[in-house]
Amino acid sequence: MDVTQYFSYLHLVRESDNFFEKVYQTARLIPFGRVTSYGAIASYLGAARSARMVGWAMNNAHNQKEEVPAHRVVNRKGLLTGKHHFKGTNLMQQLLESEGIVVIENQIQDFEKVFWSPMDASASKKE
Repeated sequence: MDVTQYFSYLHLVRESDNFFEKVYQTARLIPFGRVTSYGAIASYLGAARSARMVGWAMNNAHNQKEEVPAHRVVNRKGLLTGKHHFKGTNLMQQLLESEGIVVIENQIQDFEKVFWSPMDASASKKE
């Protein structure tokens, strides 16, 4: 790796760290008893095709100094696809259920009712 490639790599690392921090800030806005999706966060951050990168950020959320409610972020269908990144076999489900969200077979029930969009939150701040 030459010097130019190295500095390009460092720039990418800084950008991804910054993106992850924006993901964490957005996740901290999710209200108690509500959930959002990886894709909704990505779209809100202007990176609509980066849902997977949001997932990577959620996988690393436990390493943050300030708590990140990663259990409130699920896939676009309301499935607990990130549950294997939590300690214990059902911790993600238990955390959601403690907030009043019903989960059956890794699927959030009444997903449309408990879904929270960061875009809606952003719009209500402007009013």
